Amino acid sequence: METTDQERYFRAKERVRLVKEFYSNATAYVIIIPLLVYLNYRTTSFPWSIFPAVGWGIGLVGHYMAATGRNPILGKDWEERKIREFMNREDF
Repeated sequence: METTDQERYFRAKERVRLVKEFYSNATAYVIIIPLLVYLNYRTTSFPWSIFPAVGWGIGLVGHYMAATGRNPILGKDWEERKIREFMNREDF
């Protein structure tokens, strides 16, 4: 039973680390992107600031999915199922 509690603790600790990193990334996004938009507005008429906003936004969505454990492509607990599948195989 101790191993299970220890595993759960380490998984929870890892999840907290991912959530913390996501919040840091989101905070940087909320600060940097408006600065880039302002810089874009002041310097040129071409809306180049949309490119970093969209690119970073896509990365932020991926970071959110990793931090919360939501993955629409692989589904919930996909990694756990694959680990069990490999552990149950005799030739692994």
